[in-house]
Amino acid sequence: MSRKPVPAQVGDRSRIEVVFDRPQLLGTLFGQYDQNLVSIENRLGVYILARGNKIQIEGEATSAARARDVLNGLYNRVAQGQDIDSGVVEAVIAMSAEPTLDGIIRHEVSTPPSIMIRTRKKTIVPRSAMQTTYMEALARDDIIFALGPAGTGKTYIAVAQAVAQLITGSVQRLILSRPAVEAGEKLGFLPGDMKEKVDPYLRPLYDALNDCLPAEQVERRIASGEIEIAPIAFMRGRTLADAFIILDEAQNTTPMQMKMFLTRFGQNSRMVVCGDPNQTDLPGGMSASGLNDAVQRLEGVEGFGTIRFSAADVVRHPIVGRIVQAYEGPDA
Repeated sequence: MSRKPVPAQVGDRSRIEVVFDRPQLLGTLFGQYDQNLVSIENRLGVYILARGNKIQIEGEATSAARARDVLNGLYNRVAQGQDIDSGVVEAVIAMSAEPTLDGIIRHEVSTPPSIMIRTRKKTIVPRSAMQTTYMEALARDDIIFALGPAGTGKTYIAVAQAVAQLITGSVQRLILSRPAVEAGEKLGFLPGDMKEKVDPYLRPLYDALNDCLPAEQVERRIASGEIEIAPIAFMRGRTLADAFIILDEAQNTTPMQMKMFLTRFGQNSRMVVCGDPNQTDLPGGMSASGLNDAVQRLEGVEGFGTIRFSAADVVRHPIVGRIVQAYEGPDA
């Protein structure tokens, strides 16, 4: 890409010009009805004018520079054949605010990412600086605690990495588990056999799988036992070797359940424990969260990695991040 930033002071504002050398990509970059440009303008408080293959950005100097980096990052993604949707735009805007602008942002926004996860249906690249750290940990550590609020990609990225390793043969099985704990409401008796009773609790794991593999492959691999989705109670007494093991909603385990789960770890395995320590749904009278207990005991132990996401790492709709921040505030 040809880049010609030409700052020109206009009062207390700055004007930057960016020139793109592949005009045929600009329709995708701008989005339908220029919605991507509008999002950048609204989020960064700048004005963007497009003329041919040139874009002029006017606004406060720092905001205009961020807008330039965001546009360059999105352009490079389009040039690599990656999809651009509102979530990607919001994620790149958020990443442009990181204090390590010359490190992770220049590396991730303005150039092709050096770390990614390829699955049958899509290629997953980091949408925040912490997601980059998380992906690096998934490739390095034996057991990882991924902590943080909803919408930060903890489980989704873990499932994508597990699917990628299953496809390449690095592991022979993918085991997804979570405690069957109701989120504050009583659901009563559920109809059907055991699978039908527990499937509602495990639906988020199915959703992540179906986003990474064609539906027929998910069904075939579940039927063959390559992929197993089960409540944590089904893990007792087993040794899970040659497997990628994910425990979701781990904040809803007891310390004894967590100890039982962690000690299932076998040869040539990888384990990811995901949860939000601030959102425990354990029934009243039960002991403290097994997730918090395990992190306190094992953080810093060789072979364990701990990744802590915050509201700033939420990659869903921006309002989700604001909701998380409101509930984590001083009056929460």
